[in-house]
Amino acid sequence: MSNSAKADAVLALHRFGAGPRPGSIAVIGSDPRGALIAELDRPLGLSAAASLPPSAKAYRTVADANARRTARAKQAQQAKKQQMASADQAQGQPEGQAQGYAQEKDAAEMAARQAADAIPDPGRPMYLQEAKLRTEAALAAEIGFAERLVWFWSNHFCISANKIQSMSGAYEREAVRANALGRFVDLLLAVEGHPAMLFYLDNLESMGANSTAGINRNRGLNENIAREIMELHTLGVRTGYAQDDVISFANVMTGWTLVPPGADPQHGGEFTFNPRLHEPGGQTVLGKRYEQDDVEQGRAVLRDLAAHPATATHVATKLARHFVADEPPPVLVEQMAKSFRDTEGDLKQVAIAMVSSDEAWRAPPSKLKRPSEWVVGMVRAIGITQVDPVLYTGGQQLLGEPLWRPSAPTGYPDDEASWIDGVGRRLDVANNFAERVSGMADPQAIIEDVFASQIASEVKQAVGRAESRQQALALLFMSADFQRR
Repeated sequence: MSNSAKADAVLALHRFGAGPRPGSIAVIGSDPRGALIAELDRPLGLSAAASLPPSAKAYRTVADANARRTARAKQAQQAKKQQMASADQAQGQPEGQAQGYAQEKDAAEMAARQAADAIPDPGRPMYLQEAKLRTEAALAAEIGFAERLVWFWSNHFCISANKIQSMSGAYEREAVRANALGRFVDLLLAVEGHPAMLFYLDNLESMGANSTAGINRNRGLNENIAREIMELHTLGVRTGYAQDDVISFANVMTGWTLVPPGADPQHGGEFTFNPRLHEPGGQTVLGKRYEQDDVEQGRAVLRDLAAHPATATHVATKLARHFVADEPPPVLVEQMAKSFRDTEGDLKQVAIAMVSSDEAWRAPPSKLKRPSEWVVGMVRAIGITQVDPVLYTGGQQLLGEPLWRPSAPTGYPDDEASWIDGVGRRLDVANNFAERVSGMADPQAIIEDVFASQIASEVKQAVGRAESRQQALALLFMSADFQRR
């Protein structure tokens, strides 16, 4: 294999995949572009996913645990108050006087907290198991292009585990992973109708002013989901929609909610359309009238947003920015947008258009990887295929990209300026990881076998002069060859 072929393979693995792993360059070196495209034909499922609960069941499990915690806390609090009242009576004192009202209150609250804490939170173990399987899918992939696409779309249509931990992993599996290589309209309908998204964007109790619930409860509209769908998920900013369109679309989305777990122990947490919350009558969005009076009104608007030319450009720009460059070549963006329009939003074909374009390969590997990409790249280079989810998610937290926990609906940014200040923290992670794997990882073997010696000569020299294997590994992990794509 020529050096140029090896260099193309390394670029393919870094820019579009999850990073080189032992043997990967040899496997794809004869045709890196063809190998990237071929990976899109393989199943995108997760190993052992059958052991994970669906989102609605996970939501019910956590809701049930929280209800038990509340009940236990109330019982313990009341029991403590009765115990202290009995002690006062035994001493011949008026209730609360001997112990003191403040002391009695503190003791009762302490008993309530202890009783609640005795019931473990089931959401945390589910989150960690989801994280483990998701990460190991990227470690096991030959290239990781398809997994990176799942990560991209999960971030594009992000939710936050800080707000709804129980559903965070299941949402990605059910709505994103299942549609990441299909048609954009199907992905859009799946994510916007998923209970996790409706919960995250506060649509559960959004109600039209003239709906039955709106009149009876004197509550109103929440515009979050309409605004984020138009601004972030489809059209992009400054693409011709106005505040009136946001309000009309928010009215269209009223009634999209989930079944309360307490009301239905079998179907709680599942999507439902509640007509009592829905604003009656037709709505005009982007100049088009929608007269449907049920859930189909929202689906019709979503279908039209998916087909809008601005959506094609917005999606193409974000994909190219994520994979290729902070300022992606306009020619590449237009090629991808054209593929989107010509194929009616076939996301697999858009991805193929990206990796088939010479424009996607011309830029040098200068784009800074996000922390998640860098960490997985390190682990893949060692040949490790299993992770401790506690350590992994803790590392992501330290690096500023906690899994499924973006600080806003915009998701995690893809530009260097947003991450460059955190590169110093990567040194701590690199040192800690190097210490753990130094007994099983030879830095010279990684350079020669994993990277086929396609690493800067300065890095090779620095690794060769290192005082220990741990130091050599840390230097390698912190090099531009590892951190940029």
